[in-house]
Amino acid sequence: MKICLFDPGLENNQGVPSANLGDLIIQEAVTRELNRLFTHGEFINIATHEFPTISHILTATSCPLIFVGGTNLLGSRMDYYKQWKVSLLQKIILRKAILFGVGWERYQVRPNLYTRISLRAALSTKQIHSVRDNYTKEKLESAGIKNVINTACPTMWPFIDMNCQDIPSEKSANVLLMLTDYSQSPELDQKLLELIATKYEKVFVWPQGRGDQKYVSSLVSNLAIPVVMLNHSYSVFNEFINSGVSFDYIGTRLHGGIKCLLAKKRSLIIEIDSRAKEIAKDTNLPTCEREDFPRIAQWIENPSKVEIKMPKDSINRWKSQFSIFNKI
Repeated sequence: MKICLFDPGLENNQGVPSANLGDLIIQEAVTRELNRLFTHGEFINIATHEFPTISHILTATSCPLIFVGGTNLLGSRMDYYKQWKVSLLQKIILRKAILFGVGWERYQVRPNLYTRISLRAALSTKQIHSVRDNYTKEKLESAGIKNVINTACPTMWPFIDMNCQDIPSEKSANVLLMLTDYSQSPELDQKLLELIATKYEKVFVWPQGRGDQKYVSSLVSNLAIPVVMLNHSYSVFNEFINSGVSFDYIGTRLHGGIKCLLAKKRSLIIEIDSRAKEIAKDTNLPTCEREDFPRIAQWIENPSKVEIKMPKDSINRWKSQFSIFNKI
């Protein structure tokens, strides 16, 4: 059976991977779960970062199932902020797209008329949609999309079978820092760098986004704090995680932090928008407000346990609706 996936891990439809390597973390999780659901599926991947051609759309509609995989593709002004690059006409043609772990881009007002029309046109009315937090669920409901449940982000689904007690509660010798190029706050981020430089033996930095390395380097040069800058590469990140280096994760990158937690690394994700904050409300993901330096210092210095709560029943409910398609 052919299955279409609107893939956040693709920069374009020539197969170039997204420069935001967090998209690759999402892509990895979405692909893993869909392959488990459809063991004999033939997947056709279409980029979400580039407008598809009409040929792409017609190919998608020829598939029994169309998934929109992960990331913060939705918003209240989809006529203006086109995170999911599909035109209104193309959405009308699609008709049956199914959301899989998708989120709302930030705290916003009620979806405008264009957004409500386009979402109702594109999304399936027969299948249940999966979103990654209750805030996104509420926004979709306000747009008239009622067939939606909160399954948390698919990057977090392995927590269901993971014993969080295996994640260290005590401070490590080193720290891995990630900062976000598109949400810069030099004053707060410099303060964070100064804090962690006094608490850890060595500071590593992984630039998840395309501009993260340049941004962190500008902060480091101002403060003369020595750091080890890893390459902007997903394979390098995976190698570092599995290298045996003892480290805590502290940073503003949500999916980098989730990946570290899954690798049993003590982690604190710093909230810069609605995404980490809302997922934390639902799942108990360890997060902290950006300005709360006493809390960050306390977390570093004192033992802390991780107790992730996953919506297992909702995940199973979303999965179970596709059992009939495996018979096709």
